[in-house]
Amino acid sequence: MFDKLENSGIAHFDVKSQLPRWVYESAMRAAEKGEQARSAIGSKEELRRRQQKIREGLEQCLGGLPAAATPLNPQITGSVQGEGFRVEKVIFEPRPCVYATANLYIPDGTDGPRGAVLVLCGHREQAKHCDEYQTVCHYLVHAGLIVMALDPVGQGERFGFYDPAAGQAPMTSVTEHENVGRQLLPLGDSLARYMLHDAERAIDYLCSRPEVDPHRIGVTGHSGGGTQTALVMMHDRRIAAAAPGGFIMNRPYFLLTGKAQDAEQKWPGFSALGFDHEDIVLAMAPRPVLVLATTYDSVPIEGARHTVAVNRRFWDMYGRSGDLDIFEDENVHKFTPALARAAARFFSGHLLGREVDPDDGAIKLFPAEQLWCTRSGQVVGEFAQAKTTHAENADRLAEFEVSRRALPERELKSRALAWLHGAVFYNRRPCELNPRISGAGEIEHLWVLRTIWWSQHGLLNHALQFFDADAWGKRLPVTIAVWEGGTSVLETHADWIMETCASGRIAMVLNPTGIGPLLPHLNSPTDKPFKRFGVIDKHTDELMWLGDSMAAVRTFDVLRAVELAAGLKNVDPDDIRLYGSGRYAVYAGLAALLDPRIRSVRMENRMSSIGDWIREPFYDETDSLSFILPGMLRYFDLPDADRWLAEEGRLQQVAAEESGKEAAG
Repeated sequence: MFDKLENSGIAHFDVKSQLPRWVYESAMRAAEKGEQARSAIGSKEELRRRQQKIREGLEQCLGGLPAAATPLNPQITGSVQGEGFRVEKVIFEPRPCVYATANLYIPDGTDGPRGAVLVLCGHREQAKHCDEYQTVCHYLVHAGLIVMALDPVGQGERFGFYDPAAGQAPMTSVTEHENVGRQLLPLGDSLARYMLHDAERAIDYLCSRPEVDPHRIGVTGHSGGGTQTALVMMHDRRIAAAAPGGFIMNRPYFLLTGKAQDAEQKWPGFSALGFDHEDIVLAMAPRPVLVLATTYDSVPIEGARHTVAVNRRFWDMYGRSGDLDIFEDENVHKFTPALARAAARFFSGHLLGREVDPDDGAIKLFPAEQLWCTRSGQVVGEFAQAKTTHAENADRLAEFEVSRRALPERELKSRALAWLHGAVFYNRRPCELNPRISGAGEIEHLWVLRTIWWSQHGLLNHALQFFDADAWGKRLPVTIAVWEGGTSVLETHADWIMETCASGRIAMVLNPTGIGPLLPHLNSPTDKPFKRFGVIDKHTDELMWLGDSMAAVRTFDVLRAVELAAGLKNVDPDDIRLYGSGRYAVYAGLAALLDPRIRSVRMENRMSSIGDWIREPFYDETDSLSFILPGMLRYFDLPDADRWLAEEGRLQQVAAEESGKEAAG
């Protein structure tokens, strides 16, 4: 009956462009804030203060770092001899019972401390022992450097979901990163928290080796490894030189690509603090930096060139302008041999005191299995007590749950509501609703009114009001409904609409930001906007960089819909209720906590607990960023919210899924 309404558009406004435009303009304001702060730096002391702010701000964005004083318990499980060097197979514990695997390349004839380079791998499933990263290590060791190549979580020998009996893992690399990385966000953390910590503990290990001069340690990596390199550049003052590859750009240029980023590349709030990629490089001044870039990269080459150019003056302050440079290879997104040779020349010159250009003919790679640090090729299953990132998430969750339970109920609620208000109203620019009816019609015995209004500057919301035709001209109570798909899935919820109208109420079906006719334009008709790295993920990512979230924006939309309803001539303002169905029901529950005008809220098929979802090892990632409020679990979980609403007599019903897994699916 309602199918003709499901594809109706909105006249007079280009609502499909509004979310991308609003996000871009917000990001540009944040970028301008950072540009002004960097431009104001006029002395070495001001530069040092900026560097300290970057370090502290990064820690804040990542959720803080784990303890760094735990024993590394390193093991050397074997070695393999190459031409002019040997490779030691190293396993160490960056955190208790977390096993990291690495290959340590040591030039023959090493008889005293010398320069070393930590190689951080990008998104190659085999990581340290794949051909691409082996090649990098070979160029560096043939230049006379000690080299440590580290497996990131989910790669190399660190598959978190590896099944020893089956000898395989259901997910690795990017897929595993996203799986555990999304579950980190409600904890106020980022996957970068663990990747940075792993890298710094690897540096701890290098410093413990007698062959390594702890004052001459460099770091390099490409793509995801470039991300890890950037993190180390900003945070670890021990680094003497850095060559980040395939990552350095800046946010304004990256926004133009329309792409989303991997989990460890999400640093919530980083842009809001006025930081950008320029600050990654600035953090190293005046230590040597060589930005490695390819001209045909998905990472915009313009961004890398810009970031190097605007930072040169900081090296000039120290009379070391030659210690910041960029090397470009005419190639695609890859740590190419040309980049590897440039890195070898750069690090040998700065860490060994003599620039060496290795011979291409000396590069002879090993079969991957020869570089395994474990017998099976995976630490999970080989170490009975091995802890995965998913398990670390569960431990972190338990810490916050314990701290919440330790608070008196009144204090817990007070702190939670204050935090929630700050998150939902964060940086909102007040504006008038300016509502208008943009169309009306009749379906069988129901009137349908199409209504639009401004939720905040630059973002229109939209709803369809359904009510019995015989009630035209009367003031009626209203129930505002929010569910996935909004008015594009009316037939799915036809029974609820009919029952609500039959009870004498207005059924107001809300399209919050990015939903229904407000869905942004797609690049092609076959695009799936809610898939991993789809258009909604892209904008949600960017909101998190800005200290915001899609969940906060949409909860604010629900509150503005309540404000709208309270002022409409056909609505009884004393009887406004909310109805939520599915995962988006969380917006209704959160809005009810913040607005006492909401008489009651009913939620069906909503996930029972964000904490329970985090404990699930496998879930459907589709649109899963949309219900995440970063940091929420430090203050409360959904059962807490339900309890508070019930105590106020405003929780009509919660029909939850049987588990977080089913709800997320």
